[in-house]
Amino acid sequence: MIINPNSDIEMTKAIEKTAENYAKGEFKIICKPTMGGPRFIARYEDHIMSATGMIKLVKENEEKVDGFIIACHSDPNLDLIKEITRKPVVGIAEASMKIASMLGHKFSVISPIEHSIPNKEALVRKYHLQDMLASVRAPKSKDNEWSEEESLTKAAELAVKEDKAEVIVLGCAGMTGLDRIIQKNLSVPVLDGVTCALIILTGLIKYGVSTSKVRRYNPEF
Repeated sequence: MIINPNSDIEMTKAIEKTAENYAKGEFKIICKPTMGGPRFIARYEDHIMSATGMIKLVKENEEKVDGFIIACHSDPNLDLIKEITRKPVVGIAEASMKIASMLGHKFSVISPIEHSIPNKEALVRKYHLQDMLASVRAPKSKDNEWSEEESLTKAAELAVKEDKAEVIVLGCAGMTGLDRIIQKNLSVPVLDGVTCALIILTGLIKYGVSTSKVRRYNPEF
């Protein structure tokens, strides 16, 4: 099950399309928006606003699915969701950045807006990947006359040329489907978070492992 932490129906459909293209009918995808959540996750307040709806989706589907993906590149409430289910849970930011660390010496995250750059940098530090981070970039406000694809491609090009990034991570679930398009213009891998999360989640499911519960349920440890 893929949970879109925001309530945007069109973004949810785009995420589902990417997932179905990856699955190729080999496994079933359930993709849901978080009703009652914000239209876009940009602030820590948005994380809190989406929490109740995300918990509801997990509890309603716990016995119906083999695992969960949190489809927002801020990984909102990821630790919370890992705590309340015994099924494996993967956030698209953690998945894409950790796969990026396997594909090159340095990676850059392309954020949708400049406002969220500090949050992305904090997330990189949380996952102990700061030594492999080349940069976090976002399209400049002056680039508004360009299409989204052109603006993101330009930001990615600058990350490769100026920051020496060897891998590009698309830092928003709403960018899903643009990885191959942007990669055509670059000489480095471009990673879509939804696809990266599916790669990891399906592997965890096949292996039969999930988040350790020792310290979550046994405080004496």
